[in-house]
Amino acid sequence: MSLFTDIASEMLYPILPIYLKSIGYSILFIGLLEGVAEFVAGYSKGYFGNLSDIQGKRVPFVRFGYALSAISKPLLAISRLPYLVFFSRTMDRIGKGVRTGARDALLSEETTASSKAQIFGFHRSFDTLGAVIGPSIALIFLAIYPNQYVYLFYFAIVPGFISVGLTFLLKEKENQTKQMRKITSLFSYLSYWKQTNSNYRKLVFGLLVFALWNSSDVFLILKAKEVGLTDTTVIGIYIFYNLVYAIFAYPFGILADRLGLKRMFLFGIFMFILVYWIMGTFQTVVWIVFAFFLYGLFASATEGIGKAWISNLVPSEEVGTAIGMFTGLQSFATFFASLIAGWIWFTFGAGVTFLVTGMFALLVWMYLKFIPIGERYYS
Repeated sequence: MSLFTDIASEMLYPILPIYLKSIGYSILFIGLLEGVAEFVAGYSKGYFGNLSDIQGKRVPFVRFGYALSAISKPLLAISRLPYLVFFSRTMDRIGKGVRTGARDALLSEETTASSKAQIFGFHRSFDTLGAVIGPSIALIFLAIYPNQYVYLFYFAIVPGFISVGLTFLLKEKENQTKQMRKITSLFSYLSYWKQTNSNYRKLVFGLLVFALWNSSDVFLILKAKEVGLTDTTVIGIYIFYNLVYAIFAYPFGILADRLGLKRMFLFGIFMFILVYWIMGTFQTVVWIVFAFFLYGLFASATEGIGKAWISNLVPSEEVGTAIGMFTGLQSFATFFASLIAGWIWFTFGAGVTFLVTGMFALLVWMYLKFIPIGERYYS
């Protein structure tokens, strides 16, 4: 499911900023678009992750989330009007928000505490394989039909609906525990912050500070475009990044279970710091390609491992809420990160944008390194 959804999404993701720029939208608008989309996704991740725990069900949320994302794909081809662009992008992100907490809870339920990083890493490998196949399709298409972006938005509906069909193969566990609680307001899931343990709060705090400066990947794509690369070359570099991500996510997960989740996560943050230093300092193609390689290592060492770490710090019946709240707040932070990055780029240029981000990432690395945070409290 994740494989086909990512084929659909990633077929369009590297194209979207280039397409929007080609029809007259500014970098500031693109940053605002990504920020708003992530903001909406953030709310839905926390809310629906909590609702999944309360109802003791996962599959309906997974199925509906994938369906929303599939439906959103062709809408960008219908009109260039800003409100429809926002609506389409937001619908896609809501779909991700609906399914994320429930899907990650399903994964967590099939693991033990000592194998979670491996399983989450395996999922990230297949999920990211879609991010290799999708842009590859876009690259081949644009090589044959240059600048014909609109048709790609229509083609993306096919893998999207394949992923929806596969959700009907999922089986809900009969021993799901329904928590007899009610959601009193749209943001009541935030009360979980006070209810959970200190290790969860310390970890999530550090991750959220990092997210506040980790803006959308579109800025990396636009940086590659700024140094004079063609559309097809930019997409090729993005495919390369995702290939690195897909290759290393699973073995990094295995290493994290053996060597420690914290140690592997710190390695990933250090790779991120190097990426943003390179992006802010160098202007040659070789350095840009190397930066995208390191960025793939960063993603491999943090994305799945971070969720595995969180799921080890809370009881199994709270995993949907714990991950949902984190990813929700992370999206809120990404909203501001994209706005900040767009403003800094617009005002001071790309170099300052990347160097400032790298500096704050270094502070987060130091926090996670020296603040005592446990790795495993629940099996």
